[in-house]
Amino acid sequence: MKILFGVQGTGNGHISRARALNKYLKADGISVDYIFSGRERDKYFDMEEFGDWRCYRGLTFVHDSGNVKIFRTFQEASLRQLMRDIRTLDVEQYDLVITDFEPVTAWAARRAGKTCLGIGHQYAFKYDVPRRGDNFVGKKIMEYFAPVEESLGLHWHHFNQPILPPIVDIDHISDPVDEKKILVYLGFEETHDVIQLLEPFKDFTFVYYGPFDQYESLGHIKLKPLSRDGFKYDLATSAGVICNAGFELSSEALHMGKKLLVKPLLGQLEQLSNAEAMSRLNLAMTMDYLDGNIVSQWLHNFSGRHVVYPNVAKAIAQWIGNKGWEHPGSKADLVESLWQAVDANGLESFSTNPTPVPLAETA
Repeated sequence: MKILFGVQGTGNGHISRARALNKYLKADGISVDYIFSGRERDKYFDMEEFGDWRCYRGLTFVHDSGNVKIFRTFQEASLRQLMRDIRTLDVEQYDLVITDFEPVTAWAARRAGKTCLGIGHQYAFKYDVPRRGDNFVGKKIMEYFAPVEESLGLHWHHFNQPILPPIVDIDHISDPVDEKKILVYLGFEETHDVIQLLEPFKDFTFVYYGPFDQYESLGHIKLKPLSRDGFKYDLATSAGVICNAGFELSSEALHMGKKLLVKPLLGQLEQLSNAEAMSRLNLAMTMDYLDGNIVSQWLHNFSGRHVVYPNVAKAIAQWIGNKGWEHPGSKADLVESLWQAVDANGLESFSTNPTPVPLAETA
C-alpha cells in the first residue's frame, strides 16, 4: 500500500501525531510520502524520519499577542499559490490520501476523486463535542479548510460520539519529577508578556520553550530554543505544564499525569473549544488572558489529572493496513475497543460514561 500523508505544520502537535503514526505505518510495511505545509521549510526541525518530505506554503492563521487575526490571515494568504499547488499535486499513484488538517493534499484528493482520510483533532468537530466561540467563519473553516470523505477524529473524551482517544507519543524517561519545575510553551503569546507573568513566582523553576536562539537563564525562568529531545525530557521531569489550548501537548500531559493550565488562542474555534472541554471534564484550569492570579491558584492549589490512553497510533495503522475505511462497522469497532482501554484513574467524567453509546447509527 502506498499513502500520501499531508500534515499541517502550524505548531508542532500535528507533526507529533505524524511521528507516532509513521513508526507504525512503516512497521506494517506501508509506504508513505509526506507533505507539510503552514510554515517555511527552515522552520521545521528533527524531520529525518519523514524521508524525502515535501514542503508547501499552504494556509496558516496570522496571530498577534494571543489573538487570531482573521482579516490579516486573508490579506497575507497566497490563494493563487494554494490553487496552483492543489492543481499540480499528482495523487493518482496513491492508494489512499491522509490529511491531518493539511489543505493541499485534502483538496488535491477531492479534485482527483481520490479517497481522503482525515486523522486529527479538528475532525472531532464534525460531531457533537463541546464548542465555544462558534460562529459562521469558524464553522466554515472547520468544514472547508481540509475536507475529507472519511475521518478519525480525536478527543480527550468520546462525548458519546464516534471519535477516538488522542494519539500520544511518549518517550519513557526514568529521571524523577521535580515538583517545583513547570514546563511553559506559549507559542502564540509575546515573550516579554510571558516572562512578566512568571516573574513573581520565584519558588518555582519555569522552563520556557520559545523562539530563542540559545539557552538563557533569567534566574528561575530558563529560556530554551525548541528541541524535540529537550522538550520531551523537560515534559517528563516537570510537575506541570502551562501552554496554549492546543490538543497534542495537553494530551501528552494528561497521559503522564501532569497538571495543566491552558490559555486558548482567542478567536480560534478549536482552542476556545478545547479550553471549554477541559473545564467540563475537570482536566485542567484555564485562563483567557495571561493572569497572574490564576497562575498562582494553579501553582498552589491544583493537582494533576491522570488519564492513561492506549496506543491509538498502532491501532489506527493496523486499521489502515486492513483498509478499514472500506469496511462498514470497522470504525465503530475501533472506537469502542480503544475507549474500553482508557484508564482515567477514577475521574468522574470518565467513570460514569467510559465508552460511547452504541455507534451503529452514527459511525
